[in-house]
Parts: sequence; structure tokens; C-alpha cells
Amino acid sequence: MKTNTSYMVKFGGILGGVSVIFALMLFTLDMHYGQEPLVNYVNYAISIGVIVLGIYTFRKDNEGFLSLSQAIKLGLGISLISAIIALVYTGLLMNVIEPTYMETVSELTKSKIIDENPEMTQEQLNAALDMMEKFQGFGVIAGFILIFSLFFGFLTSLVAGLILKKARPE
Repeated sequence: MKTNTSYMVKFGGILGGVSVIFALMLFTLDMHYGQEPLVNYVNYAISIGVIVLGIYTFRKDNEGFLSLSQAIKLGLGISLISAIIALVYTGLLMNVIEPTYMETVSELTKSKIIDENPEMTQEQLNAALDMMEKFQGFGVIAGFILIFSLFFGFLTSLVAGLILKKARPE
């Protein structure tokens, strides 16, 4: 029986690499600020595809056998490795590639809040902007990326594991 670690590193690296390439593509097209649903769906599809491929490959390489716990460990490991790669990219984006990234995001968010809530008072707007500012540090963003990646990886690997599991005969 093969170990999970090499599959986690391999497929986590693939997922992280493809995600960074996709993010760089969005950056070059100046679409990295938008929160277009289609962009999110493509990101989800990439993540699901690579996690399921990793679990399937592990099962295939282990004589067709896979337990649910192995699938979940694989999915979480792949998600963790790719999240670390995403954090490195995010840090580079915010500090090197585009140091004004967070200010631009703040302005776009402020405009969106005003457009969607024209009846909002100045006090309410200031409170919303103060709250938004608390969530803009790299540490908070990194926490969100890690938590979301692990949660999404868990759900994906749980479903894939339930579908692909096959117990070894005793």
C-alpha cells in the first residue's frame, strides 16, 4: 500500500500551480478585482477536478482499494498544499506585484456598498467600512484562505471518498 504524502504533495502542487496560473491570467486581464460568479465556478471546478483526480489516482495505484478516511486525508492534504501555494501568491500580489491591491479593493467595495444601499446613512457606511478594514490584513486573509480551502477540500474528498471507496477483502 502506498502512502498518502506523495499524492498530497504531487496533486496539491498541481492544484496550487494551476490556481496561480489562473490567478495570473485574471491579473493580466485586469479581472482579479471582480467577483464574477463564472470565475468562482471555474476555480471550484479546478479544485474539485484535481482533488478527485488525486483520490482516483491513489485508488488506482493501490490495487483499486480506498477507504473513506484515506480519501479525506488525501483531499485535506491536497487542499492544504494548494492553500500554502495560494498564500505565497497572495502575499506576493499584495506586497510585490501590486502593493496598492488592498486600497483598490477597499474603494471598489465602498462603491459597491454605496450603490447597493443608497439609503445608508454616513454613520452606517463608516461602520461598514471600519468592519471591512478589520478583515484586510494578510493574517486574516490567510486564515480565510486556509479555512475555506480545508473546508472545501473536506467536502470534495468526502463525496469523492463515498463514491470511490472500496474496502480490501479480509
